[in-house]
Amino acid sequence: MDLQKNIPIQMIRSNRRTIAIEITRDCQVLLRVPNRMKQKDVQAFVSEKWAWIEKNYREMQQKRQKREDLFQTYQLTDDRIRELAKQACQIIPQRVAYYAEKMGVTYGRITIRNQKTRWGSCSSKGNLNFNCMLMLAPREVLDYVVIHELCHRKEMNHSKRFWKEVEKVMPDYEVHKKWLKENGSILLILSLIHISEPTRLRRI
Repeated sequence: MDLQKNIPIQMIRSNRRTIAIEITRDCQVLLRVPNRMKQKDVQAFVSEKWAWIEKNYREMQQKRQKREDLFQTYQLTDDRIRELAKQACQIIPQRVAYYAEKMGVTYGRITIRNQKTRWGSCSSKGNLNFNCMLMLAPREVLDYVVIHELCHRKEMNHSKRFWKEVEKVMPDYEVHKKWLKENGSILLILSLIHISEPTRLRRI
């Protein structure tokens, strides 16, 4: 149904007990309504929640536009991803060495991959793995991922102690963590172009 200010709302009736609003990533506004709820009560609920609907709908539109802009910016080919992997092999080990010395931790093998789901990882033996798509992220975000994985050399978890270790090295890490949350999924989707063999670097 079309309500105020031209924001389309799709009403879905079911056997649920409560009414709820959902705004999807593709900017659909879904109104989930109990079968027995009267239309006038539905309208009253929407009117009461309209400020929230409008605010979150506009925010989701902005996020969708940002995703579309990223897709347009990074038109990736196999050659381009191999180039990113080559850059990562040069830059990431330098950042790892710099922060490892600063933090007083050791590490083992460094592996650069084109991954579909992860930005980095640290094994119990101290081997580090990083996604070559980090080359498309701001340098501070790359450093955040490096610091994050090196902090696992002290805390192999995501406890409060772990995040305290991250904060010691990068006090504003929340900013870069947020960037990954908001933009990282687009870069990972773009990374679905497959590189058959990962590039591995061994620490000397």
